[in-house]
Amino acid sequence: MAGMKSFKSDVRIGHSLNEAERNHLDRRTKTVQKCLQQQSISCTKDEVPNIAVLGSGGGLRAMVGLLGSLSQLSEEGLLNCIMYLSGVSGSTWCMASLYNESDWSTKLETVKRNIIKRLTGPSVSSLVKGEKLLKYYLTKDNFSLTDVWAALFVAKMVNEINESGITKQRNHFSSDPYPIYNVIDKKCKYDKLNADCWFEITPDESGYSLTGAFVNSQCLGSQFKNGKKIKEQPEIDMLYLQGLCGSIIAEMEELLRLLLSLIQDKMEPADTSTSQKSDEQKGREVLLNLVHLNLCAMKDQDPEVFLQNLTELLKDVWIAIARSIEKIGGWIWGKTYNYLNNMTVEGVDHSVLNSEKREYEDAGLLINSPYFSVLRKERNIDLIISLDFSAGDPYQTVVQTAKMCQELHIPYPKVVIPSEDQTEPKDFYVFRGYNKAPTVIHIPLFNSINCKGEIKEYKKRYQTFQMNYTSEMITDLLKKAALNIINNKKNLLTEIKYVTEQKKMSKLLK
Repeated sequence: MAGMKSFKSDVRIGHSLNEAERNHLDRRTKTVQKCLQQQSISCTKDEVPNIAVLGSGGGLRAMVGLLGSLSQLSEEGLLNCIMYLSGVSGSTWCMASLYNESDWSTKLETVKRNIIKRLTGPSVSSLVKGEKLLKYYLTKDNFSLTDVWAALFVAKMVNEINESGITKQRNHFSSDPYPIYNVIDKKCKYDKLNADCWFEITPDESGYSLTGAFVNSQCLGSQFKNGKKIKEQPEIDMLYLQGLCGSIIAEMEELLRLLLSLIQDKMEPADTSTSQKSDEQKGREVLLNLVHLNLCAMKDQDPEVFLQNLTELLKDVWIAIARSIEKIGGWIWGKTYNYLNNMTVEGVDHSVLNSEKREYEDAGLLINSPYFSVLRKERNIDLIISLDFSAGDPYQTVVQTAKMCQELHIPYPKVVIPSEDQTEPKDFYVFRGYNKAPTVIHIPLFNSINCKGEIKEYKKRYQTFQMNYTSEMITDLLKKAALNIINNKKNLLTEIKYVTEQKKMSKLLK
């Protein structure tokens, strides 16, 4: 993108890292170097490898799995080797909880206990969730189904309403890996080779990972024209961000039908002895009608009956929300003002530049792991540790990424899965980098080592769309994730040593 310049505004065009990220990496490099020395890996500051941990999607399974993995990395003395922590979908729920605590990695066991206590504690009330939804509606120009999903569903699953803005994390994680939350641009994903669909959100700035077009994260959601902010909007809070990152149902009718079934199963029989409904019953009926509304929008069917139901259910508190459905028009997900509106930017698709608004959604709808945020050339990643908590094919993310990187001419190692592992994955795979490609370690959550013939049973027990886990389930899942680190500490160190030596060699050849 030669010849491009930075605008004196909240929009920044260019492939370089922003100043805040560069400063953090400079400090973090010293921490990583010290950690490597403690593991008998010597290197100068210039030879310190850039290591990124990726957390895949997978709902609460990913949230708890990532927590268990990071906790065990800390126990093994390896967490401070990590430069970046990047997540999609359910893994971002874990990240949101971690980075809500200043320098969380220095007190991870305490933070972990608090997260577990919250997940297994009293639920957020329907009234509080409804008030949060109303607040979204009253304060935002672009109210969408993502707001509903975040306030009513994600708040239930993570069992909190976190109203902190992401920029409040600035300067609060000096001892931690640099965090990257990831979504995709819905409209760009259908044109993967011509438009950059990968959108990253950090405490400092947000934007298209491969294109190099960013905005101050405090201004993400505000209205822009020609690179200048023309209308302020509230900074997106962490609850909405978790809903945005974890909006897997945004385009999948079959999942909405599953959701519909789950809600109906939990509906209490009507109490004919009284006309009063409990808050819990009202809440479930609201969710039921909201899902029906989305299905109507997909099929272009008349939603009037469900609008009337919502009006009746919410007339005491949320009547404005029910009427807002007409304003929303089709129940769009992740609708946000486009900070690149009406700009001229080399390398950015015209469909993006000419639109006033964009729609963002769960990156798992394309690839369920945030590889492309750390494949930005300027981040110079030497080693990727992929923690995969996906349902279904345990190799899909790493294989899909290899294919897309080949199409986009992005350096990435060759991925070959042993034929004998097709039915049951092992717990550790290495795809060595070459020709500027990073080395990739791939660790499936449930595997033949930590599940010992019970992979199907564990997958059935920990399904993506479960709304909560019992204390016993959380404890067991934390142990399974931890085992993958315990059993592979030696392998992890081998690959860290390998990429360190490779970096030394490349330095000598310059």
